[in-house]
Amino acid sequence: MMERTFVMVKPDGVQRGLIGEIVSRFEDRGLKLVGAKLMQIDRELAEDHYAEHTDKPFFEDLTDFITSRPVFAMVWEGQDAIAQVRTMMGATDPADSDPGTIRGDFGLDMGRNVVHGSDTEPGSAEREIKLFFEDSELEDYERIDEPWLYE
Repeated sequence: MMERTFVMVKPDGVQRGLIGEIVSRFEDRGLKLVGAKLMQIDRELAEDHYAEHTDKPFFEDLTDFITSRPVFAMVWEGQDAIAQVRTMMGATDPADSDPGTIRGDFGLDMGRNVVHGSDTEPGSAEREIKLFFEDSELEDYERIDEPWLYE
């Protein structure tokens, strides 16, 4: 099933120069980048994005961090893209992430785990994509290698 998912290189990943490495991993996997932008998240967007955590004690720290420096927001497309991206990112806590995953290779701290990706809850990816991207900012195109990626 072809689907789209949202991924964000968080401020720690941007500051550490990991955008290219992270983009390369998803491209190497065969996922298609259909939207991307470097942006500074404002407080309102951060609160909307993390709305499910509003009542949790870490909400303030989370929103303060995500608004502290630029992020790199992306939309990836591919067969089972949501599950593929979740696997490639690794566990939320880098200490629990396997080597070879993005968080396992680059994350050092739960609060500085380099990337965010849409969870597997129905509608999460669509909701996050709409928060960060207008429809006009997303591209529909066929990659030349698609016949070699999918049956």
